[in-house]
Amino acid sequence: MTVELIIDAKATLGESPSWDESLQILYWVDIIGMKCLTYHPSTNQQKTIQFDQMVGAVAPKENRGLIIALENGFYGLDDLKETPYLIMQSETSKSGNRFNDGKCDPAGRFWAGTMSLNGDKEMGALYCLNLDLAVSKKLDRISISNGLAWSPDNKYMYYIDTPTQNVVKFDYDVETGEINNRQEIIAINPNEGYPDGMTIDQEGMLWIAHFGGGKVSRWDPTTGTHIQDVTVPALNVTSCVFGGEELNELYITTAKMGDDQHEYAGGLFRIKTDVKGSPTYQFKGDLR
Repeated sequence: MTVELIIDAKATLGESPSWDESLQILYWVDIIGMKCLTYHPSTNQQKTIQFDQMVGAVAPKENRGLIIALENGFYGLDDLKETPYLIMQSETSKSGNRFNDGKCDPAGRFWAGTMSLNGDKEMGALYCLNLDLAVSKKLDRISISNGLAWSPDNKYMYYIDTPTQNVVKFDYDVETGEINNRQEIIAINPNEGYPDGMTIDQEGMLWIAHFGGGKVSRWDPTTGTHIQDVTVPALNVTSCVFGGEELNELYITTAKMGDDQHEYAGGLFRIKTDVKGSPTYQFKGDLR
């Protein structure tokens, strides 16, 4: 598999890629740059949506537009040319926190987690924006909330709190969104970077981005077996998602911050794989 550079974006902190199957568009963000970027593979068009605060994650909405975790809360965006509107402000008592990574679950809820701007440990949490727009706190004492994925059979949720160096598995109830029975299933060697964003393929294998490790790794979450590595020409690999008409193209985001050695650090990369990925789930909540 050959990794190709798609956009030399020089993103300070690229993150949170998501694929809109209905529109065949890739969305991703530059957290520090306070913007969402779009990429249309069929036309090679790129667009930028600028925000007035840091943006941790975006995901497509079922009825077009985006659901967004901005620095201080959940927002909606019905048209990419409009201004985001506030749905729910969270952690009003923690002004030193911001949202980081997030995505939608198979039922269409939006999950996103927070972290300390100063790097303080266990100051963040993992939240879920439900279909009725109520917000639930799912996990507490999180340091850097990152990768999320759900098994193809909807029985399990996988999650990464980056400084732990672990991927954990929860039993997941797709009807209620409840998670329980936490188990550590994969440990990433610190010599290979920090586990960051994550996605899953249709065979149920996890693809994990290595911040500081210059790669994406593929794992069997049932056995904890390391299957393969994909080398990326950037040190800080932040996340990945499957896209393309056949969902067999892995889009990979990276960060320029902390990487002066790689010319295309902060770029968006892509590889064609021999497996299909699980789709990006859309938000199904009833917004305004």
